[in-house]
Amino acid sequence: MDRASYLRKLHFRAHHRGTREADAIVGGFFDSYHARWSETDFAWFEALLEEQDVDIMGWAMRTLPVPAKWEGPMLDLLMRLDYISLPVGLTKAD
Repeated sequence: MDRASYLRKLHFRAHHRGTREADAIVGGFFDSYHARWSETDFAWFEALLEEQDVDIMGWAMRTLPVPAKWEGPMLDLLMRLDYISLPVGLTKAD
């Protein structure tokens, strides 16, 4: 598979998780960081895509303990949650 097709496939899988919350976390993470990833990072992300959304969201929001196999710099980036943008109408009015 060529690089462009591979990235489109990952983008689709990251943004079509099943819930808006998971789409925002996993898809936003992909959009923000994939341009800097190594082949090892891409392999990590593909493996993460096989996990359940509830687990990924729990790890990202620090409400579930992170299994040792996922600990490391990639999950640290996921846990920052600084890449999520809320849809219009969901932000607090000042």
